Amino acid sequence: MARVSPSTSYTPSRHKRSYEDDEDMDLQPNKQKDQYAGARQAGSVGGLQWCGEPKRLETEASAGQQLNSLNLSSPFDLNFPLPGEKGPACLVKVYEDWDCFKVNDILELYGILSVDPVLSILNNDERDASALLDPMECADTTEEQRVHSPPASLVPRIHVILVQKLQHINPLLPACLNKEESKTFVSSFMSELSPVRAELLGFLTHALLGDSLAAEYLILHLISTVYTRRDVLPLGKFTVNLSGCPRSSTFTEHLYRIIQHLVPASFRLQMTIENMNCLKFIPHKDYTANRLVSGLLQLPNNTSLVIDETLLEQGQLDTPGVHNVTALSNLITWQKVDYDFSYHQMEFPCNINVFITSEGRSLLPADCQIHLQPQLIPPNMEEYMNSLLSAVLPSVLNKFRIYLTLLRFLDYSISDEITKAVEEDFVEMRKNDPHSITADDLHQLLVVARCLSLSAGQTTLSRERWLRAKQLESLRRTRLQQQKCVNGNEL
Repeated sequence: MARVSPSTSYTPSRHKRSYEDDEDMDLQPNKQKDQYAGARQAGSVGGLQWCGEPKRLETEASAGQQLNSLNLSSPFDLNFPLPGEKGPACLVKVYEDWDCFKVNDILELYGILSVDPVLSILNNDERDASALLDPMECADTTEEQRVHSPPASLVPRIHVILVQKLQHINPLLPACLNKEESKTFVSSFMSELSPVRAELLGFLTHALLGDSLAAEYLILHLISTVYTRRDVLPLGKFTVNLSGCPRSSTFTEHLYRIIQHLVPASFRLQMTIENMNCLKFIPHKDYTANRLVSGLLQLPNNTSLVIDETLLEQGQLDTPGVHNVTALSNLITWQKVDYDFSYHQMEFPCNINVFITSEGRSLLPADCQIHLQPQLIPPNMEEYMNSLLSAVLPSVLNKFRIYLTLLRFLDYSISDEITKAVEEDFVEMRKNDPHSITADDLHQLLVVARCLSLSAGQTTLSRERWLRAKQLESLRRTRLQQQKCVNGNEL
């Protein structure tokens, strides 16, 4: 039988004894135990426990029919987007305004939790009764019924009473930053922004082995967001490629752990030949079961996606691998994912912060490449990073988290005066050397200047911030040119 682990939100009252008690009781002869060992050892997926003891199959015959009908001898596919995802799954039933929700929206909801087994009955005699309770539970085919109506004991239902979209998922901030009652919180935090930025810069400088320039760009990356779209071009995205990462070290793994402590949602994609060939990046429509099968790039907005390219070895990408690389490139360049509906593709816009760590220049497109220049090489990387995290007070770490979330939602503008000054500056730079800066370079300068201004709590571009953005870009380019002289394949 498929049983869900004890939940914090409900306790099934119909069980006469707990799952753990059943495991301790010796009810079956050894021969029968051996016969059903495979079922008992099916393990757990997503926090769900599986056992197939013959005593249960005898005493709960209706549930046994359900198990066979649903073909649950193997773990049920809970359709989690990310590989290795843990936790319970549920079906959410929305009864009004369901058309206002989009794919990958994050919702906060209140409702009635239902684990009524009658919702999962499959035999024909009782299907009509099930349809009366919930018409959506009655599907056309057995396969469709299997995936849309799994056992309620395995996948409970939540019947929604109240639901709202979330602007963000950081519990340290008010749920909606635009409301009047949130303005006090925002203004109070903005008044102490400068020391928080200085501390965060120092913290990330240590995490990047003493490289303060790379730390500056990491801050700009973490607060970047797509603020609008012009035709197909997403404005505001800032994908950073940190090259020069040591290959045989655990540096990238621990750097991701630092980022994971700072942002509400993140995922590290280990870019190996096996992962690129085997993982499912793109969601696709299963017409037999009439459902969308999740893919790895089915991520909510403002997720930090860290792609670790230092693990890439020589090998051959097969057709799925090539499609996965293309999907990553489209995500970075256009901030969109093309879902596969077999006969056509459907484009879904997204807003994902992509950070790429690599040894040389990344194989993937990036808005900005910054080459790491470590000022220190710790003898024990794990010990160094652990001590760095333990040295930060929890209250300071929370300020970093508020800082990185809040600045994404600030309004930003450029005055006519500064716009004219930037245009004149661009013309002057082109006059000295037409090949030194292109229109794309100007666009990136404006993105850097935008993030730099917001990182200082300024919602409009000043002449000072524009000059600082030019200085940062000049330092970054000089470093890349120096690296090119050392290794011609670097650029």
